[in-house]
Amino acid sequence: MNNSQDAISAQDLRLTLGSGAAPVDILKGIDLTIATGETVALLGPSGSGKSSLMAVLSGLERASSGTLRVAGEDFAALDEDALAHARRGRIGIVLQAFHLLPTMTALENVATPLELAGASDARQRAEEELHAVGLGHRLSHYPQQLSGGEQQRVAIARAIAPRPALIFADEPTGNLDAATGHEIVRLLFDRRAQTGATLLVITHDPELAAHCDRVLTLADGRIASDTARA
Repeated sequence: MNNSQDAISAQDLRLTLGSGAAPVDILKGIDLTIATGETVALLGPSGSGKSSLMAVLSGLERASSGTLRVAGEDFAALDEDALAHARRGRIGIVLQAFHLLPTMTALENVATPLELAGASDARQRAEEELHAVGLGHRLSHYPQQLSGGEQQRVAIARAIAPRPALIFADEPTGNLDAATGHEIVRLLFDRRAQTGATLLVITHDPELAAHCDRVLTLADGRIASDTARA
């Protein structure tokens, strides 16, 4: 039964890529409910469907079939343009590769999405968020002038500045050394706690998974286990 407090509710979610004689089934009937404010780690071997599931849940990819409600929106009924509109302001995404715009400063990288969303105080909010992630002294620096850990801090600030209801993170520590990764984990969970957002994070990092309320394991496009942290 759907609960109005659920951030994500999916039933028999499937994703098939390709067509004709050799379609590939990526997601093979995912049933998943995530409560508002919950933190969930998504584990599984390469090729198990983790990134594809995150792409569908975040509206970057349309499911082939099944039902899906995210942040109160019926994602299964929306086309790509409508999904893009539904993501705006509701969903923040942090990726392993940072995806910062190289011709923009740290401040501009965070402010630009806010400006596109129509925020009148975009630069002020961007500056406040960069201060919150410890980069108040790096506002005017370009990505190539920042370390990997600093770039990931900018990416986290960019994702959280619009105060989204949901944050998705795909291997956010994957390109970082252990010490920097530890700092990024602490920062990500601290900022999430302060905003009350729901967090779904793909990781191979046991420390990161241990921070979460639940651990989901995917295998061959299906949920193999779903464990609540004791």
